[in-house]
Parts: sequence; structure tokens; C-alpha cells
Amino acid sequence: MSDSPTALIIIDVINDLEFPGGEKVLPWAEKMAERLLPTAEAARKAGIAVVYANDNFGKWHSDWDEVFKYATRDGARGRDVAKRLKPAKEDYFILKPKHSAYYATSMEPLLQSLGIQRVVMAGIATNLCVLFSAHDAHMREYETLVLSDCCAAESDNDHNIALDQLKRFCGTAVLRSDEIDWAELAKKPVEK
Repeated sequence: MSDSPTALIIIDVINDLEFPGGEKVLPWAEKMAERLLPTAEAARKAGIAVVYANDNFGKWHSDWDEVFKYATRDGARGRDVAKRLKPAKEDYFILKPKHSAYYATSMEPLLQSLGIQRVVMAGIATNLCVLFSAHDAHMREYETLVLSDCCAAESDNDHNIALDQLKRFCGTAVLRSDEIDWAELAKKPVEK
């Protein structure tokens, strides 16, 4: 069990970005990485569990090492971003087959075993995997926050619409990473 009721969930940042529209996500992802790297470190320092939920790229026999090697291979568009955001040794890593970090994964039992009641989400893409994961966290009654400056999408419009939908329909708190005091959030009880 974790000492904190909070976990930082980082979605699909170990990513080659070799998909249609990936070239549009790349500049956003580079900016995201600049903010997410110190954000994840601040969360770890505060005793908050950091969980990477990452696409398995359809490689059903893969594990964390294979996914990392695949995403950082020579010539992969997202290689530098993935290398910068490599999980720390103490972080958790879950492979996912679809958009949501919860669908057909061990996310829920992991969070339950850690005593997590609040999730803070960041990653790629705001309007797909982050949106679906935050929605599913809401459906499971986790207090849910999304870090707007630690997410990436193909466009401002895609990014902003997804965040607006989460605020309006799921009650998700949307904040910038510099608006969070990780030490305070690590200890703050979740209000039901």
C-alpha cells in the first residue's frame, strides 16, 4: 500500500509517434516532455506512485523492455521524447491493448493494492488515450485530475475540446503542472 492516496498516471509517452498524425503530435510531445519530466520527479519525491500505462503496439508477446526498444529504435519519430521520459526504476509500468489505461489491464487492481483514490493524468493523446483513461477513472469513482500542459494532441482544438469534455461531463479538474503542490497532494485526503 502507498503512503499517498494519489498516483500520477503517465499515458503512452513511450511512443514512436509513427501513426497518421504523429508528425503533428511531435511538437506538442516535445513541449510536454519538458514539463512532464520535472513533474514526474516532483511526484516521486513527494511519495506519489508513478504509473506508466502504455500501448503495446499490437505486440502481444512484448514486455516493458521490448516496448521501450521499439519506441526508441533508430528513425522513430518519437524516439527522443520516449528516451527523455523513460520510467524510473521505482515506477510501475502497465501495457494496454486499447485506448484506456483501464481496459483489459491490471490498472485497477494495482491502484487498489496501492490504496489509491485520486489519479493525476498526463500523456499522449489528450483527445484519445488520456480522455478515455480519465473517463474510465471517473467511472470507477477516482478523484481525477488532468495536467493540461503535460498532455499532447495533434492540435490545440483537439486538446482543448477533450479537456473541456472532461471538465463538463466527468467533473475532472484540469490544472497546469505548476499549479500542483505535490507534497500537499500526496497527503491530502480524498473527499467523497
